[in-house]
Amino acid sequence: MKKIIPSMISSLLIGVLLLPGQSALALDKINVTLPSKSFQFIIFPLAKERGYMREEGIDLNIVVMASTTGLQAVLAGEMDFTGSGSSALVAVTQGNAPLKTVLAVNDQVLQWLMVRPQYSTFKELKNKKIAVTGIAAVATFMLKKVAPKYGLDANKDLTFLALPPGQRLAALQSGVVDAGLLSSEERFAALDQGMKEILYLGKEVKNSWGTVATNDQFIKAKPKLMHGFMRALLKALRLVKQNRAVAMDAMMKFSELDRELAARTYDGMIGTFTTNGVVDEETQKNDLDIVREVLKVTKEVPIERAYDFSFAKKADSELTQAGWKP
Repeated sequence: MKKIIPSMISSLLIGVLLLPGQSALALDKINVTLPSKSFQFIIFPLAKERGYMREEGIDLNIVVMASTTGLQAVLAGEMDFTGSGSSALVAVTQGNAPLKTVLAVNDQVLQWLMVRPQYSTFKELKNKKIAVTGIAAVATFMLKKVAPKYGLDANKDLTFLALPPGQRLAALQSGVVDAGLLSSEERFAALDQGMKEILYLGKEVKNSWGTVATNDQFIKAKPKLMHGFMRALLKALRLVKQNRAVAMDAMMKFSELDRELAARTYDGMIGTFTTNGVVDEETQKNDLDIVREVLKVTKEVPIERAYDFSFAKKADSELTQAGWKP
């Protein structure tokens, strides 16, 4: 027996080392900061829980924090990626920050203009109050650009009130404001309480949403890790688009939605998810243009200075060629 035991132990060790998705080496940690637990971000916990990150040798750590704080952490090298890609574009445009947007989850802006029951059209909001995330927020500027189409001068006819998440819906319900630019989750809650939807920003403008950014140093120093990270996220993205039940379960767990709201959110938004984590150059340019308007910057920012979708494109091509399916 004494001769057999060492042999058995050696065999077991080899078997463990050769298990699929495992590595004899320590996993590389990647830290991601997300501004919220919204539907578009469930690809991150899914990529971790389904083992996609581990297959690429990655130990994914997800932290939810405010956009500004998260972006500062990425710039300082304390975090590796941020789900606040629009904030990264602001930093690039305003101060030439060393950042790149590398993934786009949605090709439509997920914001809805909801109004109190007595209103039916955007034009009726003349001289009324609208709750928004911020006076200088990108979505607010998008709404201002749309206003003339409906016979309104946003700077003269509309009053914008900046309120944090959670308070916009409450202000709308109580009548403090007449309308609110709300997220998908807030939208359904508003509808259930008798509010009306009069405009979906995603159909009015051609811009991206749910974008992910990192610092230039990470891309330069860790291209292999960057590639594996993209592969794992794109696997999760394909899973979300193809498996409603799995996506709903993930929303219930990560976004803390009940089953009915998870189903409504999925059915209402899944059509906005990109197929490969990439948006076209027109959308990229539009994103940069709206940021320049917000900042009142006249000089154009080259697309390649703010975006790098090469890793997403390569990962998508590899998965397609390999016939990978969730």
